Amino acid sequence: MIKTLFTALTLSLFFYSATAQIDSSLLRTHDTDTTKKGLAMDAIYDRPFLKLGKLPVSIGGYVESNWQYASTSGITVGNQFQFRRFSLFVASSISKRIKFLSEIEYENDPSGDPDQAKKGPEFEIEYAALDIELHPLLNLRGGMIVNPIGSFNQNHDGPKWEFTDRPIAMTQMLPATWNNTGFGIYGKHYRKNWMFGYEIYLTGGFNDSIIDNTQGKTFLPAAKSNTSRFTSSASGEPLITAKLSARNNNIGELGLSYMGGVYNTWRVEGTPVDDKRSVRVLDVDFNTVLPATRTALTTEWAWVFVDIPPNYTQQYSNRQFGGFADIVQPVIRGKILDWENAVVNLAVRLEYVDWNVGKFTSTGTRMYNDLWSIMPGISFRPTQQTVLRFNYRHQHQRDITGNTIGATIGNTGEFNFGISTYF
Repeated sequence: MIKTLFTALTLSLFFYSATAQIDSSLLRTHDTDTTKKGLAMDAIYDRPFLKLGKLPVSIGGYVESNWQYASTSGITVGNQFQFRRFSLFVASSISKRIKFLSEIEYENDPSGDPDQAKKGPEFEIEYAALDIELHPLLNLRGGMIVNPIGSFNQNHDGPKWEFTDRPIAMTQMLPATWNNTGFGIYGKHYRKNWMFGYEIYLTGGFNDSIIDNTQGKTFLPAAKSNTSRFTSSASGEPLITAKLSARNNNIGELGLSYMGGVYNTWRVEGTPVDDKRSVRVLDVDFNTVLPATRTALTTEWAWVFVDIPPNYTQQYSNRQFGGFADIVQPVIRGKILDWENAVVNLAVRLEYVDWNVGKFTSTGTRMYNDLWSIMPGISFRPTQQTVLRFNYRHQHQRDITGNTIGATIGNTGEFNFGISTYF
C-alpha cells in the first residue's frame, strides 16, 4: 500500500512539475459538456481533459466526497464522512487513428461489495486500452476494458449524476465498473437524426465466488475481488459482452446488451472435474430529455441468470432482477453569483432489486430477498463539471423469507450530502 501511495504521489508531482514548466498560454482545456447527448459508449472519452501544448498527452480526472447519516430499523452508526473516489485520466493520441486512454482510481466505497470494502481503500487501474480506428463501423480495442453491460457500467463518473450513491442494482446485483482484460471491436453510424453503435468484446470473466461468498447468495460483485482475472481465466472460456445502441435526437437512446460465459473452474490440468456452469445477463437502458421542460430521464433494468449446482440451497438464486429510474428536473437556470450557466435541479431516483426471483420448491411460496428505494434530492451545478448534491433515501429491504427485522434489513432512512467535480 505504501509503495502504491508513493507511486501515485510521484506521478502527481511529475504532472504538476511538467505543467509548471510550460507557458500557461500553451495549456488548452477541453471542457466537455457532460450533458451533451452522444451514445453511452462514448462516455469513456467524453470527459474534460487538459492538453499540454503540443504534447500528445492529455490529463484529467474527478473526485467524490460525501457526508452520510443513516438509520436501519432504529440502528445507526452516526455521522459518516466518506472520501470515496479520486480518478486520474491519462490519454494520448499516439498517431493518426491510434489512441490510448487509461484511468487510475483510488476507491473506498462501502456501497458495492462489502467484502471488498472491508479491505479499505485501494488504488487500481480501472481502464487502460488501445484503440485502432480502421473505419467508423470497424475499430479495434484491446487492453483492460470496462465491459459494456448496460449504460451505467461505462457512464459511471460521479460528476455526471445528481445522487451521491450509485444505483443499488448496478453495484450490488451487477458488478459496477466491471472491467476485464480482453479485445473487441466497436463502431458507429450516423444517419440524419439517428445514431447507431455496437460493441463486442471477448474478455476474462467471473469465477466461483459469485456463488461461494460471505454474502450467502448469488452475488456477481464478489468476482471483483478476484484480481487474478486480469491474467488468467477461472473457466478458461471467454466472457462475451455485446451491446447495440440507437439514438434519435428527438426521442432518446435505447441500449440492449448481453454478457455471458462459463464462470466455474470445470477442469483442472486438462481433466474435467465439474459441469460447465454459465452466467448470463440481459440489460435494457434508456435515456432522454423532454424538450418542453428539459426533464431528463435515465433508466436501466437487468436480468441475471446463473446455473447453480443441484446440491445448493435456494438461498443461491438462479434468477435476479433489478434496476433504477432517475428523473431530473432543472428548476433554475442562469447566472448565480459569478457562474453564468448555473443550474439547480430537483431529482428523484426509484430503485428495485430482487436477488431471489422465484418460489421455494418445497412450499411453493414466494422467495423475497428484495429491496426497493426512493431517493429525492436537490443539486446545484455552478458549471456542468461540478455538482453539489443533497439526497434523502427511504429504503425497505426483506430477507429471503420476507422478514424485515434486523440490523441490515428493514426500513432505512438516510441523509447524504456530497460534492463531485471533474478537474
